[in-house]
Amino acid sequence: MMNLTLKQLRYFEALARHGHFGRAADACAISQPALSVQIKELEETLGAELFERGARQIRLTSFGEGFAERVRDILRSVDELEDLARASRQQLVGRLRMGVIPTVAPYLLPRIIGDLARLHDGLDIHVRETQTQKLIQELTEGRLDTAIVALPVSEPSLTEVALFEENFVLVRPGHDAGKPVPDREMLGEMRLLLLEEGHCFREQALSFCNLQSARPRELLDGSSLSTLVQMVGAGIGVTLIPEMAVAVETRSAPVSVARFEPPQPSRTIGMIWRKASPLSEQYLRISEVVRQSAVALRQQRTPRKRGS
Repeated sequence: MMNLTLKQLRYFEALARHGHFGRAADACAISQPALSVQIKELEETLGAELFERGARQIRLTSFGEGFAERVRDILRSVDELEDLARASRQQLVGRLRMGVIPTVAPYLLPRIIGDLARLHDGLDIHVRETQTQKLIQELTEGRLDTAIVALPVSEPSLTEVALFEENFVLVRPGHDAGKPVPDREMLGEMRLLLLEEGHCFREQALSFCNLQSARPRELLDGSSLSTLVQMVGAGIGVTLIPEMAVAVETRSAPVSVARFEPPQPSRTIGMIWRKASPLSEQYLRISEVVRQSAVALRQQRTPRKRGS
């Protein structure tokens, strides 16, 4: 009988994912030589090589690719056993690996973490900020527990819970403050600054403007909402940003903010997790904390009317 250890399988999965001994060792919090020894012992136990080792990178052998698929299934099952034990407890405790899309994380995440820590002090929260498709992949592979994304994601294996609706606003140079707000047809003729390919917010903005991605002379890409707003402040064009980003992104840029006439462009923010997770009930409770955090933050940022 082969003497494979769970530790070896986790080290193997990290190396298969990162394709680099140094980065995999960092992810596993061990030294690179220790990782190399464990992988070598695993290959000797199996009697087959798992990786092709090059001068600058490594890659899975054909055997290693098949082995990796089964290892991911095993590790996901082990994590679900741990989750099953956690689900039997009254309070939410232990590790929570939460993913968040970049157009939400900087604005909502500090409030969410603060509220979760206050209400569930036994949670050890780990945050991963990246684009939606990567979050979905890491969720399905068991490397994340839940994620905050724009809905729908339409993945049959994932539960989707809508949390709140959010409108988009127009950001344009400060000297345009008194001008009429363009409609979607007019906006399509302007120099529109958008997030780079891969961001769901980009596709939502393009959809509102009835535009396709392939208009390079009119569309300029940025890596973050902050970059887009600063470019607008420099007079390069106009952009759309979600309402939650207004207070943070426009405070240091000479721009004006305008709201569109109804129907306004908007998105639905929600939480997703694996349907098979034993902690589904707990994640539903966490989603309610997230929803309440978003509501409280919106109320905090909305100026009170005189006399109210």
